[in-house]
Amino acid sequence: MSDFRKIRVGVVFGGRSGEHEVSVRSARSIIQALDKTKYDVVPIGIDKSGRWLTGDQLLLSDSGAVPSLESGEVILYPAPQDEPGLVPVASSGDAGGMVQTLDVVFPIVHGTYGEDGALQGLFELADIPFVGSGVVGSAVGMDKAIFKYVMAANGIPLLPWELVLSAAVTADVNGVVTQLEAKLAYPMFVKPANLGSSVGISKCEDATELVAGLIDAARYDLRLVIEQGVHVRELEVSVLGNEDPVASVVGEIRPKRAFYDYEAKYITDDSELLIPAPIDEVLTAEIQQLAIQTYEAVDCAGLARVDFLLDVETNRVYINEVNTLPGFTSISMYPKLWEAAGLSYSDLLDRLLTLAVDRHRAKAALKRDFN
Repeated sequence: MSDFRKIRVGVVFGGRSGEHEVSVRSARSIIQALDKTKYDVVPIGIDKSGRWLTGDQLLLSDSGAVPSLESGEVILYPAPQDEPGLVPVASSGDAGGMVQTLDVVFPIVHGTYGEDGALQGLFELADIPFVGSGVVGSAVGMDKAIFKYVMAANGIPLLPWELVLSAAVTADVNGVVTQLEAKLAYPMFVKPANLGSSVGISKCEDATELVAGLIDAARYDLRLVIEQGVHVRELEVSVLGNEDPVASVVGEIRPKRAFYDYEAKYITDDSELLIPAPIDEVLTAEIQQLAIQTYEAVDCAGLARVDFLLDVETNRVYINEVNTLPGFTSISMYPKLWEAAGLSYSDLLDRLLTLAVDRHRAKAALKRDFN
């Protein structure tokens, strides 16, 4: 009899954020692509109220959201277990009422409580391998303001920007507009500091649009980032690895909307994706190097998509953001860039799961006491 046992992978998705539906789409793609001869997949969906659920029915909802089922609730214990690297998941009701163990977790919960370090902290406490960056890398990558401070400290070029508190917008939005107009020129981009997937982002061409953009963004976060707009091309690089990360080819997005917004990324599929981007070899190498420098400065692990802005008039490159848990839908840029480099979607997932286990082993070998 063979001693072969499939690797049990928990794919965690959904969550309490504005990117819930995007997360479900990513999870569907990942679960479909994982090699079933190598992996036992345990789908774990977090509904919009924060309940953790399991069962194949979680991905069948027509609404695109994790259904709030009455049964199948699971508990991931936030404490190391006797068997290293395995975490019991106690399930009930339709899920079978049994205890399962997970060898590794693939968290694909985009946005708040998913890629901001909160979920990663839970997995760290539970001492389980997981795909992606740890608490620090996730938190810094998620917070656009802190991310910019880190970039500035590392000499990575940024466009002019300002930080505004949502409380200031609520108290005197016109006063905030006056202050911004004294420092930045139109167009300006208004962004919640801690959301991804272009949720709550507005491109503002005048004071009226800026007022509306500030009010809208303040619905999503307590802190807002306002960036100087310039005429740019949008370039992206996928980075893969732990201690020795590598960069993919450079891709370009040419949105048919005012910018590469939420609908363009995940719903309409009407933006033009150019892979590789039509830029020369020197600029390609510069952007790839900046992508790796950004990745290492933020302490990323496993994967990240690094986004750049190329000024069409000066040909200067600026860092835009890093996404530590990029979308994995069928139209997502991260896997498409690696596919162009010859790494298939399924093989990419294999590599990410291996990197997760490797990083966990490296951290487990560290000394934790003074004895």
